[in-house]
Amino acid sequence: MDMQRTILWMIFSLSLLFLWDGWQKYNGHPSMFGSTPAKTATAQAPQAQPDQAGVPSAAPAATPAAGTDAVPGSAPQAQQAAPAEKIVVTTDVLRLTFDTVGAQIVKAELLKHADIEDREHPTVLLDDSAQRVYLAQSGVVGAANGASFPTHRTPFHVTTPARELTGDKLEISFEAESGGVKLIKTYTLHKGQYAIDVRHNLANVGAEPVSPSLYFQLTRDGNKPPGESHFYSTFTGPAIYTAEHKFQKVTFSDIEKGKASFNKSANDGWLGMIQHYFAVAWVPPEGVARTYDMSKVGNNLYAVRAIEPVGTLAPGTGNTVDAKLWIGPQDQSAMAAVAQGLDLVVDYGWLTIIAKPLFLLMTWLHKLLGNWGWTIVALTVIIKAVFFPLSAAGYKSMARMKKVAPRMQALKEKFGDDRQKLNMAMMELYRTEKINPVGGCLPMIVQVPVFIALYWVLLASVEMRSAPWILWVHDLASPDPWFILPALMMATMFLQMKLNPTPPDPVQAKVMMIMPLVFGGMMFFFPAGLVLYWVVNNCLSIAQQWFITKRQ
Repeated sequence: MDMQRTILWMIFSLSLLFLWDGWQKYNGHPSMFGSTPAKTATAQAPQAQPDQAGVPSAAPAATPAAGTDAVPGSAPQAQQAAPAEKIVVTTDVLRLTFDTVGAQIVKAELLKHADIEDREHPTVLLDDSAQRVYLAQSGVVGAANGASFPTHRTPFHVTTPARELTGDKLEISFEAESGGVKLIKTYTLHKGQYAIDVRHNLANVGAEPVSPSLYFQLTRDGNKPPGESHFYSTFTGPAIYTAEHKFQKVTFSDIEKGKASFNKSANDGWLGMIQHYFAVAWVPPEGVARTYDMSKVGNNLYAVRAIEPVGTLAPGTGNTVDAKLWIGPQDQSAMAAVAQGLDLVVDYGWLTIIAKPLFLLMTWLHKLLGNWGWTIVALTVIIKAVFFPLSAAGYKSMARMKKVAPRMQALKEKFGDDRQKLNMAMMELYRTEKINPVGGCLPMIVQVPVFIALYWVLLASVEMRSAPWILWVHDLASPDPWFILPALMMATMFLQMKLNPTPPDPVQAKVMMIMPLVFGGMMFFFPAGLVLYWVVNNCLSIAQQWFITKRQ
């Protein structure tokens, strides 16, 4: 019983700890676990500092290394006074706004994903406004003698008339010339796809050979995305993937402190910016040496980039570089088809080996059921069935404990405060009745990794976002608007406690009664899909425990 009491106190203490940590983050205070509090929408607008902005350096053709020619600052507010035009193109899933200064994407709206705070409007991923800066950029560096090739601060002009997708694809091209290099950027958008083909045609229109390098860059502020929960933590920041070092995430704070650790040279991989449910990623061509870099380029403004040499271009010659740009939800199957490892933006951490199969099972169930809420219910039933033998062993042990509870109470009254004699008498009782005092705990411990993995699957899956279940639950990724599921969770937890043997220690008994309130209170702020899982799991546990107890 001492061990059981210790376990219960640990669970209760951790519950209070996580609840207090969530309350701290909700009020804008730092987390006790090291994550920074989310900045509010009124945070200072990010501003570039052009004289100090870190930008890609030209890479020599043979070995990707830092050169001396820096790309200009990353924020359009600091650009020259050349007139800029905004070009808006629309497909069935994307509405993109291009700035002719740099031919960069300054706004991306995901037409199939409603904004979490205003469901009448689509989610805005890329943006360039007073509240947010998040841009997709590319350009050319490597000019000598103070010259400048076309970069994301160079005025371009659009050369194609189409603005709306009418067939299977839509092309929009921009053209600029600077420093003896002519650059044509062509974005090809496809029906029903978030992957964009981006072609860079470079031509040497000068009189001397040039050795330019092409860069692919994502720039964004360090603020948390709008609508982020304060009660559970999700990653927002840059990431790089290479075949050698695999998936590497870096926090904005590490970039600012100069502690960012990532693979800086490779001939494969991709770079991206990740946030809950969504991602933007550049995928340069494979087999070409490139350098990766991350830097702070302004006040609360950061950039991640890849730079790769194009080769020496003699006068009158050119080269073409094809890349892909992903702007959209974290659709694992679609992202995996774009580039190796791109689906790892959905990061399950050390439980990936369990979480991945669970997600595949969920997608298969959804194809059969057509509703993500019922998919969660079916998945819970399957998991409960798989662990039935373990759970049954635990419930049998608890049933035996409940039967001998009066005798244990009698022993406590007999020996009073003599803990040594009481423990010896209880151990003898356990041996006589063939009871394992931790038999009810061990099966649950074995299941914990699966439960945690499922938690992350439900939390990270964009498929849950805006997915309805029944009646009042219109979004499984948002808290229950009427708090019905959290209330049911508290009720089912309380019923489970009543089915368990009453602890002989009055303090322990009170702790057991408080636990449903603690866990249920936490669930008021968690996504409805997660709470639905726990409610169904509790109901199945109650039925299983009642059935096994009756047979003992």
